[in-house]
Amino acid sequence: MRYLAILLLTPWLLILCWGYWAYPKSLPRVAARRFFDVAAVVLALIAAAQCAVIGFDRVELPTVDGFGRASGAIWQQVLPALYGYAAFTVVLLLAMLLRHALWGRRR
Repeated sequence: MRYLAILLLTPWLLILCWGYWAYPKSLPRVAARRFFDVAAVVLALIAAAQCAVIGFDRVELPTVDGFGRASGAIWQQVLPALYGYAAFTVVLLLAMLLRHALWGRRR
């Protein structure tokens, strides 16, 4: 159950990986850039998984009383997905900015 949230988010993360890999077409496609892209995607996936685990551990489960569990247990899956998605997006956004600074058009 620990990685369920990130597992359900995986198709969207793969679409973001493809978008990062394909954008923009005007940058030169040299080996150094491809290595940078692979490193950025792997780092983003690691950051997403680690933040999802942190989010899973941070959730305070509702207490069980005489009437059963109070509502709110869904946050044990929602918070890891939010943390993982945010970490993934931030890493790819920073990588895009750095990639543009390194291989972008010089004026």
